[in-house]
Amino acid sequence: MTNSSRPPVTGRDVAGAGALMLSANLMCAAVGAGIGALFGAALPGGIAGFLIGFLVGIRVVIKRFSHI
Repeated sequence: MTNSSRPPVTGRDVAGAGALMLSANLMCAAVGAGIGALFGAALPGGIAGFLIGFLVGIRVVIKRFSHI
């Protein structure tokens, strides 16, 4: 058997990744809805922000938890 230099994944890591992804997603959705509200289209802006936030969240989680 070989020893892996990677630490084991714990529930704390999974919860942290989920919270980070959710917070990035909600933040981008709120910003998108705010910008959309300036132009009278809060719902489309929020949806666009939500989709962008999903991609941003994935990027942030990959960068933060790349050591796992």
